[in-house]
Amino acid sequence: MDEQFDLQKYLSDGVEQIVKDALKATLKDPRESAFLVRFAAACAAADRRRESNEAQGLHVPSYLIASITSSCNLHCEGCYSRANNATVDCEPSKQLTGDEWLKIFREAEDLGVSFILLAGGEPMLRWDVIEAAGTLRNIMFPVFTNGTFLTAKHLDLLDRSRNIVPVISIEGGREETDARRGEGVYDTVLAKMNQLHERGIIYGVSVTVTKENLEEVFSDAFLDTMRSRGCKAVFYIEFVPVSEEGAHLAPDDADRAFMTARIDALRSSKQDMIYISFPGDEKSSGGCLAAGRGFFHINSHGGAEPCPFSPYSDINVRETSLREALNSRLFTTLRSEDVLSGEHIGGCVLYEKRDQVEAILNREI
Repeated sequence: MDEQFDLQKYLSDGVEQIVKDALKATLKDPRESAFLVRFAAACAAADRRRESNEAQGLHVPSYLIASITSSCNLHCEGCYSRANNATVDCEPSKQLTGDEWLKIFREAEDLGVSFILLAGGEPMLRWDVIEAAGTLRNIMFPVFTNGTFLTAKHLDLLDRSRNIVPVISIEGGREETDARRGEGVYDTVLAKMNQLHERGIIYGVSVTVTKENLEEVFSDAFLDTMRSRGCKAVFYIEFVPVSEEGAHLAPDDADRAFMTARIDALRSSKQDMIYISFPGDEKSSGGCLAAGRGFFHINSHGGAEPCPFSPYSDINVRETSLREALNSRLFTTLRSEDVLSGEHIGGCVLYEKRDQVEAILNREI
């Protein structure tokens, strides 16, 4: 690959740092620390498999995002998934079965993927897939959930399978969360956090960062509230506008600079939690990491997409394999024609360049 820096090392170092930070954050939890020591060994083995694939001309990213269902019980304001018609109220037909997802997860492990982020819709609605994920102990499965479906059954599984880590969506305080997610959601998710904390189950939170909640979600007060309830990880996801009406909410370069500086400070001063931003500083990684550079997305019907914000696909893993998906015409063109770099507004270069992505998809072979 013609990169300005060593992408494979960048990804491997990123995985290693996440595991190190997680160990620091769980030093007082022997069960979790023991799991992370074993997972660190699994990550090292996965790194060797990725290096072997790289030598053979196949670049395998460390991360896969899997939207295991298109069904959701909430109607969050500005939801990119509903805007793309990828999320609905009822479970549609022709979605991947639990066995099909397990096959995908096993192939990902064989290729050297270390993290599979489970999303939706609301992923906790797919109990069969969550249960299957628990059997693959060499992969970490962060589950991005709205938290409202965490039942006693889920808590029991999370207690047994430490490789499944719930990541609960929250927008800051009660006012911000309920305004976007619905009245009463804030109190519901705090109650679920308390249940997780009481069981000693490690979990994180996911925050969609906008210009309106930027200061709130990076404040000591917000982070202390999360910390007091046992939260061990905070994922900061930049808001991606799905309409012109929401464009003013997208963080700009100055906001990203603030986020980067604040996260660096938190990683130094408050090491009992880990802090992850997405997409992060694209300049340091040579551009967007989608389309298989650093991650890619499988939708609920098996379509391989560059990322959840760019719902375009020319190959389905139900009919082929992850290996072939990584070398799909769409992915290879996006990587080779420099579509993944350049200045853009908001959190997703491919969303802003969607006309260009569609043109590539519609080219005659």
